[in-house]
Amino acid sequence: MAAGVRAEEPLAELSHYVVARPIYSEAGFQEENERLPPPPPTLLERARAVCSCSRKKAFQITKSFLPILEWLPNYRVKEWLVSDIISGVSTGLVATLQGLAYALLVAVPVGYGLYSAFFPILTYFFLGTSRHISVGPFPVVSLMVGSVVMSMAPDDNFLIVDSNATGTNGTEILIDTDSRDAQRVLIASTLTFLVGILQVVFGVLQIGFIVRYLADPLVGGFTTAAAFQVLVSQLKIVLNVSTKNYNGVLSIIYTLIETFENIGTTNIADLIAGLLTIFVCMVVKEINDRFKHKIPIPIPIEVIVTIVATGISYAADLEKKYNAGIVKSIPRGFLPPEAPDVSMFSQMIAASFSIAIVAYAIAVSVGKVYATKYDYAINGNQEFIAFGISNIFSGAFSCFVATTALSRTAVQESTGGKTQVAGIISAGIVLIAIVALGKLLEPLQKSVLAAVVIANLKGMFMQVFDVPRLWKQNKVDAMIWVFTCIASIILGLDLGLLAGLLFGLLTVVLRVQFPSWGGFGNIPGTDIYKKVKDYKNAVEPEGVKILKFSSPIFYANIDGLKSSLKSTVGFDAVRVYNKRLKALRKIQKLIKKGKLKATKNGIISEPGISNEAFETDEEPEDNEDLQVPTKEVEIQVDWNSELPVKVNIPKVPIHSLILDFGAVTFLDIVAVRSIKTIIREFERIDVRVYFASYQDNLISQLERSAFFDDIVRKDMFFLTVHDAVLYIRNQMAYSDNQDPIFEKISLMQESKEPIEFTETIRPADELDVQEEAMRRLAS
Repeated sequence: MAAGVRAEEPLAELSHYVVARPIYSEAGFQEENERLPPPPPTLLERARAVCSCSRKKAFQITKSFLPILEWLPNYRVKEWLVSDIISGVSTGLVATLQGLAYALLVAVPVGYGLYSAFFPILTYFFLGTSRHISVGPFPVVSLMVGSVVMSMAPDDNFLIVDSNATGTNGTEILIDTDSRDAQRVLIASTLTFLVGILQVVFGVLQIGFIVRYLADPLVGGFTTAAAFQVLVSQLKIVLNVSTKNYNGVLSIIYTLIETFENIGTTNIADLIAGLLTIFVCMVVKEINDRFKHKIPIPIPIEVIVTIVATGISYAADLEKKYNAGIVKSIPRGFLPPEAPDVSMFSQMIAASFSIAIVAYAIAVSVGKVYATKYDYAINGNQEFIAFGISNIFSGAFSCFVATTALSRTAVQESTGGKTQVAGIISAGIVLIAIVALGKLLEPLQKSVLAAVVIANLKGMFMQVFDVPRLWKQNKVDAMIWVFTCIASIILGLDLGLLAGLLFGLLTVVLRVQFPSWGGFGNIPGTDIYKKVKDYKNAVEPEGVKILKFSSPIFYANIDGLKSSLKSTVGFDAVRVYNKRLKALRKIQKLIKKGKLKATKNGIISEPGISNEAFETDEEPEDNEDLQVPTKEVEIQVDWNSELPVKVNIPKVPIHSLILDFGAVTFLDIVAVRSIKTIIREFERIDVRVYFASYQDNLISQLERSAFFDDIVRKDMFFLTVHDAVLYIRNQMAYSDNQDPIFEKISLMQESKEPIEFTETIRPADELDVQEEAMRRLAS
């Protein structure tokens, strides 16, 4: 028991602390603690650091550009090779089917989806920093590419007249599908090439940070909207209903309307095949997810369904008997590389920018999840370069934009994939499909491929359930999610992403422009200060107001600082000063009229004279100079007591104001000038202003801005709020008992001139930038 008591004693001692130190202002602290700012490197030193080269540095640069040199020499063949082979085969089968299916989203022949599932892996194997992502098509990016393709090569551009048709006129309008498909492939590959160039440029310029502006709520809302867009685009393929190609604002609404208008032409064979595929795929995927700890390898249901559906379609001859839509033709082997059409760049530059960012953001987001899980790092800028070169390379071989697919990456990781060796093996499986198996898949119904795409959207649609959780945690993030989702559905993916990004940035601006603030009080017996409204035992020091403004201060929120000051102190310093000047003028007039008498002890009414001193506040001032002989006398006015003139002067119950700048990270020039004006406004009504808990960089910034002078000194700045409060208490303890809030005036005997008072107009150097600009415009 004694041992237990002894064990608790150190904890009891550590539960309190006592510190004895001086009260530190900025000036006092700098005197005792010399600051040593690091000298900035000279231009020569910077150039030498950049241009210097050694064997070690050259090898590090090479490894950073070719990450394969980092992980391949450390590859554990005995431990990892078998796992990578199993993973690569499983992922390759899924990638083959997804490549075919996602080609439908791009509006190109399905065979080109196989190329897009093969070529990007070859370059990413050498250049990528993620060991687990499966590179290739992704439905969201494919749909964005498809929207560009459809807008630049709609069906209406390829109409031809068939003179052999039988009818009233003997002619029929047909679509030249061969020319249309060739043009669409060229547009998709050119767009891919341009996206790759942009990604390489972003990587070289080291601006991988740009993905940080795509917040998780924004990405969640965007991908959910994209999933809805994908669903609508694939719905007409499942139904085998023909519609026009709509693009731009409200295109998804128009597509839905026309799909349901033509729903009577639905092909039953395609509908049944599509619905069965969706049902079977979703059920088996749920089984894979629930029993993933018991099933060593997920069931490749897409592959199984595709094989079965192809066999049924071939055996039953669904195309001829039921007019089912089938793949028909898949190119065997590879096409020769083709240069992009540079003349199209100007038409697709805006869309390529958004596609480049979204493709990169998806890949890096997925890659970081697995990098964190397996304890390695991803280089964001190198990922930009890796995907950029992959897309440039793929664009030359008639591919569309590559990123990573969540479902395919999950298969690669869950089946035991350790490195990108699994990725290169999956590319080998796709290669076999391109060279040998393409012919066997020609009887496959397109509705089955569309159903495979829809079945893989489950994870994206499940993000809808994140909204209630976000609303509870942070309503602003929930609003970003909902706004981005709705905007992307209505405006289209490219404009929707831009609108969501702007809305997200707007919420940040508004939160900075209207930050939290409040009056703080002391927790008795401590040096802790908390909001008076939030804590019952928080007590404001007598005669002192403490304001904490939790934001950087700049031109957009300086008015917020001023209004929070007025709310905290309970009065307007400028209005108090103007009212006091008005009262002094009235007192002067009444003294000259003989209705008041000025003494050193104050102002008294003459006996036997009716008190007309209490004139209304609105009475116009009499500028007539009255010659009232008085001797020189100094009078004092206690502004917090009852005055002999009827002027409504706000009471000033404080003598000190402390601004807690602990959350202020920077000040712009407008803020510096405005704060200096605030200090002078309070100083002239005898309220001292102090600053506390500021960051060191603010002092340097204020020095550069010529903030300090004879009135504004560094001894107004204190390291903590408690330092400032203790300093004020010491100052008040040593001051006399006389109320410090007095105004002194002198009346000269035989003087006809009215007493001069300070004008209420602020001098030009105290005006902030906006007021100064308005004055220049007015003049």
